[in-house]
Amino acid sequence: MSNPQVFISYAHSKGDADWVRAFAEALKQRGLRVWLDQFQIAAGEPLRDALEAGMRESDVFVALIDPASSLKPNFLFELGAAIGMGKRVVPIVPRELDDSALPLLASRRPLSPNL
Repeated sequence: MSNPQVFISYAHSKGDADWVRAFAEALKQRGLRVWLDQFQIAAGEPLRDALEAGMRESDVFVALIDPASSLKPNFLFELGAAIGMGKRVVPIVPRELDDSALPLLASRRPLSPNL
């Protein structure tokens, strides 16, 4: 898979936006194409349409999981959609988060050594 596109899902928790943007920029510097709502969704564009298009065009679904995101319906929907579309799922979990807090779909997905 040359130059894959990565879809980044995150909780939109207070203070996350800067870190997520820096993470996305770091992936871009490593040659990956990145789909991030902050970059791709224009004002007034239907959110659902933009998310679906971004996910369909992406090869990898990166889930930035924190205690706030792990049980949010939007996150669970995105995760289920990514799996349903056959996307490679890469959960990124902070060390302090108990594995039992992870959705089963995220905890049983293999990590990708190719990223």
